[in-house]
Amino acid sequence: MAGHEFFEPADRKRPVADPTAAEPLAAEEPRHSCDPAFKHGVVVGFDGSTSSERALAYAIGMAHRSRSGLIIVHVANRLPTTVWAGCEPPVFVDVPDHRTEVLGLELACAEYLAEVPWILVERGGDICHELEEVGREYEADAIVVGSTHGIVGRIFGSVAGRLAKRAQRPVMVIP
Repeated sequence: MAGHEFFEPADRKRPVADPTAAEPLAAEEPRHSCDPAFKHGVVVGFDGSTSSERALAYAIGMAHRSRSGLIIVHVANRLPTTVWAGCEPPVFVDVPDHRTEVLGLELACAEYLAEVPWILVERGGDICHELEEVGREYEADAIVVGSTHGIVGRIFGSVAGRLAKRAQRPVMVIP
């Protein structure tokens, strides 16, 4: 059972409050239910980089050995862009990241994923928060991420380091 699923990023699903409604919107927006076949699986952060490919390879082996499913998470880059139309003031608009569709197609054709059942989950937002949230939703046994190399990780802190500090489940950082 191999395949992939594309979920809308969380920020696209937020309902707009109706000021005339009697009841305000609930503070907690409900998430879609996850497939029970992937409960207690292995969550892996994947963006197509070399370090995330190594993390994916490790997570595949881990899921195969534990006979569990693999939840591949891509946190989409949604950059605000300024749009200016005539005399109206500029407006900030989220530009969707279509990289998840490309990654999904690449993963669907990958022979190395034939050994384990897997799904691809797309999220938008903070990478650490979204990986931990997916781990919580699927009651994952572990989260696997690649290490961050470069100056950005040293200045702002790596995703792996921040995730290891805040996660409620084991985090494996693959160099």
